[in-house]
Amino acid sequence: MTESAVGRGRLKVFLGAAPGVGKTYRMLDEAHRRALRGIDVVAATVECHQRPLTEERLKGLEVLPPVARFHRGAEFGGLDLDALLRRRPQVALVDELAHTNVPGGRHTKRWQDIEEILASGIDVVTAVNIQHLESLNDVVERITDVPQRETIPDEVVRRADQIELIDMPAEALRRRMAHGNIYAPEKIDAALSNYFRPGNLTALRELALLWVAGRVDEALQKYRSEHGIGRVWETRERVVVALTGGAEGETLIRRAARIADRSAGGDLLAVHIVRSDGLTGGASSASLAHQRALVESLGGSYHSVVGDDVATALTEFAHAENATQLVLGTSRRRRLERLLPGRGIGETIVELSQDIDVHMVTHERAGGGRLLPSRRRTLPTARLIAGPVSGLFLPIALTFLLDNTRDSLNLTSEALLFLVVVVGVACVGGVVSALVASVTASLLLNYWFIPPIREFTIAEPNNILALLVFAIVAATVAAIVDRSLRLSRRAASATAEAETLSSLAGSIVRGDQAIPALLERTRETFSMTSAELLTQPASDDDAIHVPVGPDAHLVLRGRTLPASELRVLTAFTAHVAAALERARLAEAAAEVEPVRAADRMRTALLAAVSHDLRTPLAAGWAAISSLRSAEVEFSEEDRGELLATAEESMARLNRLVDNLLDMSRLQAGALPLNLRATALDEVLPAALDSLPCDPSTLEVRISEGVPAVLADPPLLERIIANLVGNAVRYTPPGQPVVITASALADRVEFRIIDRGPGLPATNRERAFVPFQRLGDTDNTTGVGLGLALARGLAEAMGGNLAPEDTPGGGLTMTLSLPAVARKVS
Repeated sequence: MTESAVGRGRLKVFLGAAPGVGKTYRMLDEAHRRALRGIDVVAATVECHQRPLTEERLKGLEVLPPVARFHRGAEFGGLDLDALLRRRPQVALVDELAHTNVPGGRHTKRWQDIEEILASGIDVVTAVNIQHLESLNDVVERITDVPQRETIPDEVVRRADQIELIDMPAEALRRRMAHGNIYAPEKIDAALSNYFRPGNLTALRELALLWVAGRVDEALQKYRSEHGIGRVWETRERVVVALTGGAEGETLIRRAARIADRSAGGDLLAVHIVRSDGLTGGASSASLAHQRALVESLGGSYHSVVGDDVATALTEFAHAENATQLVLGTSRRRRLERLLPGRGIGETIVELSQDIDVHMVTHERAGGGRLLPSRRRTLPTARLIAGPVSGLFLPIALTFLLDNTRDSLNLTSEALLFLVVVVGVACVGGVVSALVASVTASLLLNYWFIPPIREFTIAEPNNILALLVFAIVAATVAAIVDRSLRLSRRAASATAEAETLSSLAGSIVRGDQAIPALLERTRETFSMTSAELLTQPASDDDAIHVPVGPDAHLVLRGRTLPASELRVLTAFTAHVAAALERARLAEAAAEVEPVRAADRMRTALLAAVSHDLRTPLAAGWAAISSLRSAEVEFSEEDRGELLATAEESMARLNRLVDNLLDMSRLQAGALPLNLRATALDEVLPAALDSLPCDPSTLEVRISEGVPAVLADPPLLERIIANLVGNAVRYTPPGQPVVITASALADRVEFRIIDRGPGLPATNRERAFVPFQRLGDTDNTTGVGLGLALARGLAEAMGGNLAPEDTPGGGLTMTLSLPAVARKVS
């Protein structure tokens, strides 16, 4: 039966902030509540971790028997997916969402099992901890120093129909641990001093809260978009501050930051509107760069948006970001400009803001000239209105003035004065205003000053010529002024495009060149609702499609872009194409890296063995040659010493060859493993006995109840011998080497603690590179394969090896291996 026929099941995820917060218990509570409502609930797989309270809560629910699978000599229980699909309950409990399945089933990961269960129409309730999310994997490892090997894609959890956070204060969780409600008594001390430190738990809690808050915000934005809700919902304060590039920007940023800080979790967003017509009105790129740095230092984000109308672009951005507050400077218009018709940008923004609170902040540049342009026109509104008006009334005013001085001026002087008026009007209002002034002046000059006076007739041919010259000169001057304005606008447009591209280049220099970051920047720069990268053009006719490569298309939705903005979009597209190419090259480089690593290994091997093979060979050869020589007669003591030298050299050579072969097999992935349940007393005594050191220099501390580990016994013995041998070599005389073992969660940790010189943090990873030694100065103790081989063997068995400082000086090597899981009874 297909998914479309039965409908997809619903997924609910209980997201734990840390192990032990009670997510499984809460999942079982949910199951009991649903069962009481008559819903068919089955516990498909629930991990109780031997916690009595959780096991008690599982009672009363139908439990699906686990399926037994064998792997590397051990028996494991797992989810019986086929039995669950045959049973077809309404709701299935599937614990441990990030779990890796034992080989033998259909899927590698449990979340893939859940996808199949959902596709069959069964609802699923599951649980997972925050540290298993793929996007947080490296962050969690840096916080806890514990790598998380079982991870799930964030999208799996993000697609859930419900996400419920299970949270607990750090101290409360540590008390629960101390009371024995999470781990067995023998594991408590190790857990409290390692993973469950207060700082670790607080950081994990914050990660969980922030991740869930982000998902809630995504769901809210999706709901608003699907229901066409444009008004602001004040779920949290989002303060947008408008920047012009002027000196008042810092004042506005700090005021906006104070407003955002009044509300816990408030967001600060700074935005600069770049006009596609290029009229920057004096915006300084240097000032904007400085203001951007200030915004980011205050925890805010900077955005550059292309928009023809500043007020509209600003309010559209604010509404798209669900802003609750909008901060901008008071008007920079001078008093004379305020007397002219037309509203300023501030008044327009107040009208368009709707539910957004607008703060008009006074500053020292208020009234000192406008920075933010107001309309997409060649001239400001005041000049567009004043030009035609002056073209009509100034010639009339000049006519009344000249009429009173008719006897003192001749016709030439009067015509020149009219020409001066026309030129002045052209400079103020452009070509249209100049034409109005020219026609008005020509008619008045003809009617009032060219004989016959007060008639629209001309008696003398010279006067006709003078009037024609006057009209031609007036039109020419108007055309020159208009052309100058158009050239100025074109230059300013280029400046605006350069400013936008400069901002894009700056973000790339700062490391924001990832494809998702570039797509988000493209979306916000052009005020679009979405920006996607698709392998083929979308079927949406309203979308803008721009090819960015042979098999990729940039698709923008939201509005139609004018030609001037499409030119800038082309540059953004080029950066997206470059990012795609970089991603392809990085992928190709990643494929080549194993080959290069193998080449480096072979080169280092040849360089190392040239000395280290020669040394034991030369010593053994010399000893045997001496014994075979007939020219010298050796005493029994000398013969014994030579034989011991030969034996030691051959043993050293044998160890060296074994290590080289094992490292080669590890590099090739061909090392055979026989993993089985291995008790510590099976390998630890043999490993320590193989070392040529005084047993009194070793101190072994094994916690009670440490379980067996899943390991290959001979390989584990070699790892322990290698690590202890290194520790003995570098520990000063009189100081013991301490070997400890304890259980932590589902792993066992061995610690080999020495009091030697230690390793600087910067050199620790180098110590695990093949053919490296501490200091790289002593070539008499082997080729430097020991730690590299030990880590390689540990990782091959599903463990890890990591160095850390010994309190008081020295180095502690921590070997972590998986504990053996309980067998199915």
